[in-house]
Amino acid sequence: MKKHWMNILRVAITVAALAFLFLTVDLRKVLGNLGEANLFYLGAAFLLFVFSLGLRAYRWFVLLQGLDPEVPFGRLLRLYFVGQFFSSFLPSGYGGDVVRALELTQDTESSAAIGTVLLDRATGLLVNFAIGLIVLPFVAARMEPWLVWLLIVVAGGGLIAGALILEGRLLRRITGWLPARLSLVGEGPLAKIYAAITGCGWPAVLRAFGVSLAFNVLNVVINWLCGQALDIGVDLGYFFVVTPLLSVATLVPSIGGWGIRENVSRALFAPTGAAEDVSAALGASIGLITLASGLVGGVVHGVELLRGFRRKPPEEGVD
Repeated sequence: MKKHWMNILRVAITVAALAFLFLTVDLRKVLGNLGEANLFYLGAAFLLFVFSLGLRAYRWFVLLQGLDPEVPFGRLLRLYFVGQFFSSFLPSGYGGDVVRALELTQDTESSAAIGTVLLDRATGLLVNFAIGLIVLPFVAARMEPWLVWLLIVVAGGGLIAGALILEGRLLRRITGWLPARLSLVGEGPLAKIYAAITGCGWPAVLRAFGVSLAFNVLNVVINWLCGQALDIGVDLGYFFVVTPLLSVATLVPSIGGWGIRENVSRALFAPTGAAEDVSAALGASIGLITLASGLVGGVVHGVELLRGFRRKPPEEGVD
């Protein structure tokens, strides 16, 4: 029942966000901008996005090595592509994480599968926040004050929360008095997952941060290429600041981020003087790149299903 209502909420948020977008922006202009976009830049963005899936799969591999070195990189790479397919078409930008965790439970303990998926995502977000805060002083003069403070609160709060999670001792001390199913201490389900998160080891986590740095720089370039395709007229440095907020926008329950991403893009690029229809088209182009990479993951998923079907032994008693 809870899942049912969550899906209704996601659909409702998406419909509301799209309705607001269509009521406040000329849809014909948005579509016109997309139709006139430079395909060379969009193609480059798509190829880099597909390559970034491999980088993220390697980050996951690095983390999992600290818990279960038997799982091969090729398996994680395929799961990342499959996860991208589900993230693109399920009513959540993070639906693929659930799929990756569930699939990996066939190869390792469920706590290790869930814990490393969460830590994989967290290391990417933490580096993303750090990049945004480092670059912020160089572009803050071109941003609205509310946007500067929003970035400080979101990125700064995210970094503090991440540090507390990775440190481990304080959260265990705080939750030690809670019931077993809610505590991060003991043998409860959350405690086992948290043990996997903190059990990967700092060498693996630091290596994951290094991979995340490469990925996040690549992600900024991907967004910038989409901006170049639409001739939005915004320099690369500004994308380093606003990309963390664009990434966080995918956390909002929705269907593929549609509506949310386009409205956030409008708010982020309005201070630069970019037209609202161009800014909305930028968000939509990022969504289309994500969608196209999801289709690649769909092909990988189809091949996996076909292989599994061919390997399935015939049922007994069937001639």
